[in-house]
Amino acid sequence: MRLHVLHHGIRRRRARRRRVLWTGGELLVTVGVVLLLLVVHQLWWTNREARQGAERKVEALEREWGTGPAEPGGGAGGDSGGSVASPRDTRAGSGRTPAAATGPISPPRWSQAYAILTIPRLGLRVPIAEGIGKQSVLNKGYVGHYPGTQQPGRAGNFALAGHRNTHGEPFRYLNRLTAGDTVRVETESATYTYAVDRTLPQTSARDSGVLRPVPRSTVRPAYGYREPGYYVTLTTCTPEYTSRYRLVVWGKLVSMRPR
Repeated sequence: MRLHVLHHGIRRRRARRRRVLWTGGELLVTVGVVLLLLVVHQLWWTNREARQGAERKVEALEREWGTGPAEPGGGAGGDSGGSVASPRDTRAGSGRTPAAATGPISPPRWSQAYAILTIPRLGLRVPIAEGIGKQSVLNKGYVGHYPGTQQPGRAGNFALAGHRNTHGEPFRYLNRLTAGDTVRVETESATYTYAVDRTLPQTSARDSGVLRPVPRSTVRPAYGYREPGYYVTLTTCTPEYTSRYRLVVWGKLVSMRPR
């Protein structure tokens, strides 16, 4: 009888171990599926939704301005949010209206899309909205304008941020821009064309010097400018799929065409 009882006890323990292993395996498979769905959502679904929303907003702005769609040009298609800590001085530019600008520009409302950014090299055409909030601007696939920096066509620094990965990732291939590539900014009153001039491959997310009226890195002072001018600054995260550092591309205003 003792042997019979021992035999049944061993079988029960083995059955319990099998149930534990089976349950653990099911949990691991479930967790794996959930993680896979999250990755698909972040890398595919958010891009799809944001790009469609950004395209609709561009079309809405074109209808509002009474203009037809413009071709973004050739090139490759394009973190995470790429914002940089804003400078304390909120008075960008010289304060007077330069010859390059036409008419007054009313300050846009927070998160309002009020311009269109076109970068032919990247095949990119997306809305520009006021502010760099993730939920209200960047996660919509828009490019965000740093409050406190100048508006397009004005003397000073017109600074923008955009996601490099997920949520439309408009600045995914910002690192591909080279000197001479064009960056166009369309508003209701004019189209401003900037030519890419310099690139800062990597700097701190707190490098607010890149956003000053005369942009110059405080972390890597060899990068930037010393003279007032008409600048555009494009910022995004680097390396890809991280938000530790910032990639910065600068350009200078080369032409202005009134509507």
